Amino acid sequence: MKFTVAIDGPAAAGKGTLSKRVAAEFGFAHLDTGLLYRATGARVIAGADPVEAAKSLTPDDMARQDLRTTAVAQAASKVAAIPDVRMALVQFQRDFARRDGGAVLDGRDIGTVICPDADVKLFVTASDEVRGERRYLELSGNGQDVTRAGVLRDLAERDARDRAREAAPMTAAADAVVIDTSEMSIDDAVAAATRKIRARLKDVSV
Repeated sequence: MKFTVAIDGPAAAGKGTLSKRVAAEFGFAHLDTGLLYRATGARVIAGADPVEAAKSLTPDDMARQDLRTTAVAQAASKVAAIPDVRMALVQFQRDFARRDGGAVLDGRDIGTVICPDADVKLFVTASDEVRGERRYLELSGNGQDVTRAGVLRDLAERDARDRAREAAPMTAAADAVVIDTSEMSIDDAVAAATRKIRARLKDVSV
């Protein structure tokens, strides 16, 4: 069975955690597409050409332990605005999406560009203040020297870049279900997502 769930949204909205939980619930494969761009960004920080870095990613690049740092996140957002980088990574994502057994992909352009025909499209969002606090707690908890104001500023800059880029800007697909997690627990968000997916699974199995 091929069944694709596309989950988009800005940083720290909860889409990564939601995607993993949903994939586990249904036994689907999961791809955090942001890691592709983070791995590319990390290689660029080390001196690589962005397009060549994207074309030659290896499993070792994806397994690096520094991909969740603020510097790599900013680099990822910058390389993601380069059309040739996105083109280099598109086919990998599309092939993953159509694998047998079902797939969940989370990112910023899954439902609009990578998988416009996805069986279920979700757009996960939250207020800037909530997202900033979540990201601050995550980064500071990992020992990074950050401030709440600095984290909120970085998120705002990344949001603006992601929404304004010419290549696949971040936006909710017209047929996406929006889940605002500002005042939701992760369990409630997962429940909302799984209800939508179960309903769609029933439709395609009829």
